[in-house]
Amino acid sequence: MALLHRAELRPTKLELLTAWLPGRPWFAGTAGADVTRVAGWRFDDPAGEVGIETMLVRVGEGPVLQVPLTYRGAPLPGADRWLVGTTEHSVLGPRWVYDGSADPVYASALAAAVLAGVGQAEEYFEVDGRREVRPPSMTVTGSRVGGAEPPVVDALPEVVDGDLTLISAEGIELVLARRPATAAAPSEARLTGTWPGQESALVLAYATAH
Repeated sequence: MALLHRAELRPTKLELLTAWLPGRPWFAGTAGADVTRVAGWRFDDPAGEVGIETMLVRVGEGPVLQVPLTYRGAPLPGADRWLVGTTEHSVLGPRWVYDGSADPVYASALAAAVLAGVGQAEEYFEVDGRREVRPPSMTVTGSRVGGAEPPVVDALPEVVDGDLTLISAEGIELVLARRPATAAAPSEARLTGTWPGQESALVLAYATAH
């Protein structure tokens, strides 16, 4: 489960993405146009230390782009080139925001979803001591292939950024579709998603043997 805080972020996530996205090799849209959130979901970090959120966004009239983000309370050593920016959280203090594709915690969570069908995190707020669940804005579905446990990624993965971002770590290769598509993934091990206005499942990621 993902505990959310009713808090202010300065700058906001969308403000960070407005500055960061145009420099990505997979960027599509009009530089300087407003970045709007289409949908999103979260994964759990078993250690409870790192926030893991994937946002589907659109820049101006461009296509939907998939942007996994991780939120940390301290810099991730060796990951400076993947830093989206820093923000001040009114409850948690300073947060370092990274492109999740290069974060080992995200890679572990994605592998668990793609290979073992581990679902998205339930999101909730604590309100006067009660749990208030936030309805999901989309649904993601992973596969279950084989009987092996998905790997836990401890080191920074190797990343080749592009429309199909390749994430290599711990004996597997994960492929992240920056522009979710209806095309069939070349693997049974995949993650798909639907959201309001997109009722047919689109491929978000898949895995192949490394």
